[in-house]
Amino acid sequence: MHRLLDDYAHENGLRGVSPKLKLAIGAFSIIACIASPTPAVPLAVSACLSAAVIALARIPWKLYIGLTAMPLSFALLSASVVALLSPGEALVSTGALRLSQEGVALGLLLVSRTIGGTSSLFFMALTTPMTEIFAILGSMGLPESLVELSMLIYRYIFVLLDEAMMVRSAQEMRMGYSGIRSSIGSFAMLASVLFIRAWERGERLMLAMDSRCYSGRMPLVESHSVRPDHLVVSVIYILSITALLLAFIRGGPA
Repeated sequence: MHRLLDDYAHENGLRGVSPKLKLAIGAFSIIACIASPTPAVPLAVSACLSAAVIALARIPWKLYIGLTAMPLSFALLSASVVALLSPGEALVSTGALRLSQEGVALGLLLVSRTIGGTSSLFFMALTTPMTEIFAILGSMGLPESLVELSMLIYRYIFVLLDEAMMVRSAQEMRMGYSGIRSSIGSFAMLASVLFIRAWERGERLMLAMDSRCYSGRMPLVESHSVRPDHLVVSVIYILSITALLLAFIRGGPA
């Protein structure tokens, strides 16, 4: 998780693109996926943003597929239930299970929206560091206390993960997970020690911040401005998806 949220976001090929532009593209894509009455628009969004993440941002394709596999599996499971429980003329019926045309169409739309929305979220997460996202939230007029609290929560997530990984590594070196009983005992010990260790790490972190003259405010500065060529490409993408969305809305669901 630390590498996904930090290293890839700081070292990707789209690092020089304005974070406001990337977040605008991601937010627009999510809205387009939700508003689409047909799977074509979310699939087009997913294809464009996935290509941008893999080809332009140079994120490893195996990593990207692995990230999208889990939400896609949940979407497929949910779509199967929707397809079997939706009313309509039955295409296949075996006992208590019946598959209708409306259910299949609704299930496909659900899966496509999940794919499009997931691609939009990963486009923002894998190309935009969280510090820049916090800076944008602050510039949008959100309360400073809320932004500061979000930053501290984000930082303490990794404090907890670091402590949990260190304790678990020490337990594994001592064969703490060699059997079922030892695994249960080691996990219980991990849970009990984690809170105390995280509290100590938090105090050391606050001490380090105070020694650097922390006054309750963290200055956040946006590092990149909008370049004309990036703006042109973004406008072309937004207009293309908008035209495709309007065409299907006017023509009705496919």
